[in-house]
Amino acid sequence: MSLTDSIKLGEYIRVLKLARKPSREEFIMIAKVAGAGILLIGFIGFVIYLLLTELPGNIF
Repeated sequence: MSLTDSIKLGEYIRVLKLARKPSREEFIMIAKVAGAGILLIGFIGFVIYLLLTELPGNIF
């Protein structure tokens, strides 16, 4: 193991020591934000799909 690898390992260990389990309220808020983001990206993708499939047929 090189010096660079041991420095990276030390950084990972330091981050893990600072990490803690989120409270129930924090977890629910994170889940809501992540779910909203997934729905928003899915909706944008669906709109793009509709535009690319339906719009060219109506132009001509």
